[in-house]
Amino acid sequence: MKIINKILEKSAEPWYSWVVFIMTVCESIFLFIPPEVFITPAIVSDKKRAVPVTVAASLGSLVGGAIAYLIGYLVFDTVGVWLIEHVASMDKFVLTQELFNKYGVLIIILTAVTPIPYKLLAICAGFLAYPMWIFLAVSAIFRTGRFAIIGFLLWRFQKQANNLVKKYSLQLTIGAIILACLGICIFMLI
Repeated sequence: MKIINKILEKSAEPWYSWVVFIMTVCESIFLFIPPEVFITPAIVSDKKRAVPVTVAASLGSLVGGAIAYLIGYLVFDTVGVWLIEHVASMDKFVLTQELFNKYGVLIIILTAVTPIPYKLLAICAGFLAYPMWIFLAVSAIFRTGRFAIIGFLLWRFQKQANNLVKKYSLQLTIGAIILACLGICIFMLI
């Protein structure tokens, strides 16, 4: 209980928005912890932090998404070609690229609002050379929308959320990680 109180105390500080920004950048590139884990403590501890934390998460998500996209785009000539030659075929790659070009916006929306790991989509979008501006625009709208809804709900029900976090913090964290793992499984099946 002491650690939860310490986290809630520290997350009420103005500098915590930078923590949310940095952690959301990391989440969008390589970290498999949902952004809500970083957003929740600040808003639960002080509902006035809802807007700055939501903005920090949204901006961090976009910066991280752009970096992950570039990673996918830049490794295509080395890792990508090798993967296509040894795991699939160029015909399957072209088919995948056509499907992504046709349904890319829908795939981005689905990934932006569900536990499917955003980083995998961002890397794949770059790998498949999906237009970056479309990827970032759709991501901006729907990732920001997701964070805004969560921020609003935490703001609106701050007192109840504070009690839940203090009482079930371990279970909520484990649940968030399980959701992220399920998202990975769903992404692999698509």
